[in-house]
Amino acid sequence: MMKKILTLLGCCALLPLSAKEDRLVLVGASYGKNVLAICEADGTVLWKHDTAGPQKGHTGHHDVHYLKSGNILFHDTWTKTQEITLGKKVVWEYESAKANGNEGKRVDVHAFARFPDGSTMIAESGIGRFIHVDKKGATQKVVSMGEGGRKSTRLVRMLGNGHYLSCAENPGVVTEYDKDGKVVWEYPTNTRVYGAIRLSNGNTLIATGSGNSVIEVSPEKKVVWDITKKVPDAEIELGWTTCLQELPNGNLVIGNCHAGDDDPQIFEITKEKKVVWEFDEWDLVGNGLACWQILDAGQSSLVRKQLKELKK
Repeated sequence: MMKKILTLLGCCALLPLSAKEDRLVLVGASYGKNVLAICEADGTVLWKHDTAGPQKGHTGHHDVHYLKSGNILFHDTWTKTQEITLGKKVVWEYESAKANGNEGKRVDVHAFARFPDGSTMIAESGIGRFIHVDKKGATQKVVSMGEGGRKSTRLVRMLGNGHYLSCAENPGVVTEYDKDGKVVWEYPTNTRVYGAIRLSNGNTLIATGSGNSVIEVSPEKKVVWDITKKVPDAEIELGWTTCLQELPNGNLVIGNCHAGDDDPQIFEITKEKKVVWEFDEWDLVGNGLACWQILDAGQSSLVRKQLKELKK
């Protein structure tokens, strides 16, 4: 109870900092919540959409993207990737369970990305491939994830050079593939690793999932920064670390899934390990907030404009 009180007091103290910027938060939670939502920095819900959620014993939304158009790209089930408007109209969808030769095969989707030309990359776990499809769902490109546990991904992020930065829970490795699927860099975590991004300094930031940590690794695979188990000088214990985001000011935003109701589900931290913002909305997302995105001022302005138009 005391920890919860301290956390709430800490959040109140942090709010004025986050109020300096027009920050909205897009979240996608499952594990019984099954919801997409866009919230103010203080957690106030502006928009909410109920999703299909668990299918055949599976749970969890693992990726979500706010698109340049103002639409949202997410997966409604483990196999169906959808794009919806804030008016909740489905404008595009792709069913990996049936398309492009997958009928009758095991396939899970945990990650995807939209490109400027309107095409979409979908990481098809089980099948073990990155498939690029056009607006009509026709195959443009297929890249193999290779053999072994790398066929089952969690987050995958496209890099500026066209490479794939992919996380595989088993064997617990972060792998960078080139455009043709050749492994050009990898880092074993020995955990059920969840997410990784390439930082502006060229290092790789890794959310180790079950390792309850976040580590920054140089190209030479040296750990140069980390937080493990607990954030120093803050009442935050790390659960299953998931999504990551680097902000323009150099601060890092970290997903803290399965951490229980005493800890925030997302927090922003400086490289000096000072927590400057927390998102703690247990009633909305519960213990299953794995994927989210911090929207910048331009994106937030577009959301507000679109929501205002929907009310007319």
